[in-house]
Amino acid sequence: MVQSIYYNSWFSFHKKPFGAVKPNTPVELSIYVPESTTEVLLVVQSSNPEEGKISFPMVLKKNAYYSYTFTPKNAPELYFYYFEVTMKEEGAYHTYYYGAKEQGQGGVGQLYANDHEVVFYQLTCFKEQDPAPLWYRQSIFYQIFPDRFFNGNEDGRVNAPKKNSFLYGQLTDNPLYIKDKTGDILRWDFYGGNFLGIEKKIPYLKELGVNAIYLNPIFLATSNHRYDTTDYLKVDPMLGTEEEFLHLVQKLHEEGFHVILDGVFSHVGKDSRYFNKNKDYGETGAFWNKNSPYYPWFTFTNYPNEYKTWWGIKDLPEVNKSNRDFQEFIFGDEDSVLDKWQIVDGWRLDVADELPDSFISGIRHHLDQRKEKVLIGEVWEDASNKISYGKRRNYILENSLHGVMNYPFRQLIIELLNKEKSPQEVAGELMALKENYPKDVLLNNLNNISTHDTERIFSVLRENEKKVNLACGMMFMLPGVPTIYYGDEGGLTGGKDPENRKFFPWNHLNPTLYQSYKKWISYRQHNDLLSLGDFLPVYSKELFGIIRYSDKGYAMYIFNPTNEEQVISVEELNFNAESPISYKKLAEVLHGVSLRPLDGYLVSEKNLENK
Repeated sequence: MVQSIYYNSWFSFHKKPFGAVKPNTPVELSIYVPESTTEVLLVVQSSNPEEGKISFPMVLKKNAYYSYTFTPKNAPELYFYYFEVTMKEEGAYHTYYYGAKEQGQGGVGQLYANDHEVVFYQLTCFKEQDPAPLWYRQSIFYQIFPDRFFNGNEDGRVNAPKKNSFLYGQLTDNPLYIKDKTGDILRWDFYGGNFLGIEKKIPYLKELGVNAIYLNPIFLATSNHRYDTTDYLKVDPMLGTEEEFLHLVQKLHEEGFHVILDGVFSHVGKDSRYFNKNKDYGETGAFWNKNSPYYPWFTFTNYPNEYKTWWGIKDLPEVNKSNRDFQEFIFGDEDSVLDKWQIVDGWRLDVADELPDSFISGIRHHLDQRKEKVLIGEVWEDASNKISYGKRRNYILENSLHGVMNYPFRQLIIELLNKEKSPQEVAGELMALKENYPKDVLLNNLNNISTHDTERIFSVLRENEKKVNLACGMMFMLPGVPTIYYGDEGGLTGGKDPENRKFFPWNHLNPTLYQSYKKWISYRQHNDLLSLGDFLPVYSKELFGIIRYSDKGYAMYIFNPTNEEQVISVEELNFNAESPISYKKLAEVLHGVSLRPLDGYLVSEKNLENK
């Protein structure tokens, strides 16, 4: 009897409506229990630490289903719940607890003997719908690490080389750090990519098919990555002049591109004009002058040599983001950083974990006054329930970030293709994210399979071109905005930083990978379902698939991640929820389809295409 207790948060007859909800939305929860049950309670606890658990008696309905309609009142807030079941067995009363199998995961749960062991289900309550601008959702981004893309100077000279740095002898040289005995960077390395180089490669980007650019930091800094900002109001002269940057953005806009910048606001460089440890700006700055207007921006524990830093890196003094003057400097209405660079179409916030919710909201408020701007945050985990520095964050639940960098999707893609997780496990984790995130956020997230902070996908998948094609297909089919890290389409390899930051291989592109990326870009450009439609994963023991659908139709990609040929058996396909496509229809379009190793099949309501 006990084992027959059953609840599945992904099916409408157990939980309706599905997923995240707005305040005052009735959510009907129903659990199946044997008829010998004497009492069933819904136990709910809010993410508000001041509120305790509340129990609600569930009502027996037909077919041994106990139901209760819970209405969340507050947002942004998470509600966590489980079921308490009291049964009479062999003349004695026993209480069991039914909850989720893993934290943050929904779907089918399991029984627990003690209430202190039970894992709660999550119900996300968000403030309001928050669609990103339509241009953003219909974008295919190309991420450029400026120093490593292209030098547009005809003679190949490098603009304004920095002191105590070195330039590579050849562009094919692998990146290398020169460190001192303590492990600190002694000399920064540069290849010489610049704004003019990006502008000259606009025809290449258009031919590839992308229509939006995400630029890693461009502001004056000491390092090649420029996450150690020296001056937020100046572009780095190695990249070019401010006039050249503005002309680049104008030219990109004329060619139908949008542009977002990397905003690094949690910390600055030690040699910045704000901190000025090296006296590059005289005896101004917080390090040399307590009367400096920048002094309150930083936290000194023993002035001037001991101060709060980002992750203990002495080169990166941390900024007090609660300081009103700093806030005004970054996102004030006039003469602020965001105001100066309002020519761009949005921002990606570096290390959003380090930025208070109020700071992120201030940036969002500023951007909303300009219209059609987008704000994305660097968050590596499930952003709906992320706890950072002991506080639950509201990144995506209260008109803050439009979305986040979708590292969870990347991880699942890799784990599936490297056989570290089964198709069923990957489908389950994708469903969990679908359930926890507001629908708009799923469509707003910036998807990736490589970035400047990760190993390149070609290396992660052991330089297997067919696997990269499947990874690319998953990224383009999943909800969210796909992002190509420069050079991935050309076959660049690379492990962790700095190996993942090689110069673009202009003279030896990998033709197979290039065509694979171009194919998927074209398919997404010509199918609105992939940018605006709902999604559902589908799987069997060996196969995996993604369905995008709306009332206008569907597109489905099923592929074989194994090294053996597989015949698609419709009877063996699982959806984890109600399928948007009938099994009869599936049987018609998939009848007799056999998939070669590491091959896929793309189906739409109008045609079939072998991919």
